[in-house]
Amino acid sequence: MGAGSELRINSVLHANSILPPGTVVPIGWIAAGTPEARLFEPGRHDALWEVQRELDFPGTVYGVPRGTSMREIMARQSDHFGAHLDDRVLGGDPADGHPTDRRSPEA
Repeated sequence: MGAGSELRINSVLHANSILPPGTVVPIGWIAAGTPEARLFEPGRHDALWEVQRELDFPGTVYGVPRGTSMREIMARQSDHFGAHLDDRVLGGDPADGHPTDRRSPEA
């Protein structure tokens, strides 16, 4: 995201996109593309998809190729987050809103 750029409320800068300096993405719009993001107003799905599909969202966010089933992606996500079920915040102070033990009382 370039210096002085703005993402207005409910706008999106798509993964792997480059927003030039000083660009304003209006409320509810999407910026996507590289080497320079294009701006898409709501309802321009087909035009957006022409740019978006080349940006490798599944590979960037989930580390999988496009076409991987959501069942597989969510199973991987569940395993990842489940591995941290017993994590503790070190040095946290409950009075500051940073509990040292994040498990539920029933755990």
